[in-house]
Amino acid sequence: MAGNFMRGYWNQPRAAQEAFRDGWYRTGDADYLDDDGYLFLVDRVKDMIVTGGENVYSVEVENVLSKHEAVDQVAVIGIPHDTWGEQVHAIVVLRAGFEASAEQLREFISREIARYKVPKSWEFRTDQLPLSGALKILRRLLREPYWKDHDRDVG
Repeated sequence: MAGNFMRGYWNQPRAAQEAFRDGWYRTGDADYLDDDGYLFLVDRVKDMIVTGGENVYSVEVENVLSKHEAVDQVAVIGIPHDTWGEQVHAIVVLRAGFEASAEQLREFISREIARYKVPKSWEFRTDQLPLSGALKILRRLLREPYWKDHDRDVG
């Protein structure tokens, strides 16, 4: 290998093996090409929620919810569901001085996205959501308690 490219993940051989296959680096991004050849990144594969055979991109749901004036932070994750495999779950931190109920946010978001993408469960927090050094929400930490006794890799 030449240039400025990593060779693996430090002390994480499993992650390195998954990322580097067949001479390619797999970023873990979910994307698509439109009819004009433009590439769109829609989510991280590990953040995609599969509910009843439908793919839900967490970032799509978060983008719509974040438009609500009362929402300060939001993370959307998949949590276990006995029938559907996963269900869409929203974790919301409201702006200081604002109020919103799960029903109000459900009604708001239902105007812009398909019904199967609307969160089925809601969690409201007062503390800020956990962030990485790059200030991205650590969904892995938010998923862990829900998947502790289940099969999904919470990475």
